[in-house]
Amino acid sequence: MKKILFACLLFPMLGNTQIKWTNVDSLFQPLPPTVHVFYTNDSLDGKPNIAYYVSAKLRDLDLNFSVDTSLNRRLTPTQYFERNKQPLVVVNCTFFEFKYSRNLNTIIKNGKLLAYNIHSMPNRGKDTFTYRHSFGSAIGIDKKRNADVAWLFTDSSLKKPLAFQNVVNNYKDSFNYISKKTLNELSMAKKWKMQTAVGGGPVLLQNGNIEITNNQEIKFSGKTGLTDKHPRTCMGYTKDGDIIIMAIQGRMKGIAEGATLEQQAKLLQQIGCWEALNLDGGGSSCLLVNGKETIQPSDKEGQRLVPGVFIISKK
Repeated sequence: MKKILFACLLFPMLGNTQIKWTNVDSLFQPLPPTVHVFYTNDSLDGKPNIAYYVSAKLRDLDLNFSVDTSLNRRLTPTQYFERNKQPLVVVNCTFFEFKYSRNLNTIIKNGKLLAYNIHSMPNRGKDTFTYRHSFGSAIGIDKKRNADVAWLFTDSSLKKPLAFQNVVNNYKDSFNYISKKTLNELSMAKKWKMQTAVGGGPVLLQNGNIEITNNQEIKFSGKTGLTDKHPRTCMGYTKDGDIIIMAIQGRMKGIAEGATLEQQAKLLQQIGCWEALNLDGGGSSCLLVNGKETIQPSDKEGQRLVPGVFIISKK
């Protein structure tokens, strides 16, 4: 991403403690030589912690990076694993609403938009006749297997999302939609030609630095939304071409209490991510490697039903 033109929410680092990660490939075999699994139980700010991450080489032509989504219904990650011929990796991704089981973020599969960002949200209180507009973030992989994190405008009238490489401030007006005219006034957005992409937010890392754009994306409200510990799912990529998928266990007092947005950003930064974003977390967080759970989902029922997953499989 280019130099940020708008003010971002910047957090100082939490000390200088380096988290130790252990390679646990042996627990999830068989794995190709370009896919690895790492584990840590080092504490975060003195609190118990369990986390895993997967790294995979984007340029390995024997690997396929894709998504799966179910229309107006949800499945568990294990169900997605079974219906996709048992891929190497399955992880939850987009935020969603429960009533109609609809994705609230972008999903792109084989270059086609399957789900769209929600750009307009009604205000509350005295401003119920106004709307707040924002541009959600996503991570994508193009035909040449280059990864990118960007802020998107998506619409069913467009074949490709329009992408901003600089964070865009949200704004308020009396319309429940964003017009193309308004979009053009905001920035010179370009078509985002990705083969595979999943949305979430906020962005956590930009140019290797912790720069959390929650204020612009309006994902979590108030200070507690930024500082509370929860189970987390996040994705990023390194400058040398690794895709990184991380899951952090949480809501288990004395065992694994989860992470704040700042803490997960620091974890991603420490393992070399250049750009990264937060995905849906909480009870949705679930990362499978060869069908085996890494973190333990926080819902007492086990894996939560979700409308979309990111997948890595062998060709």
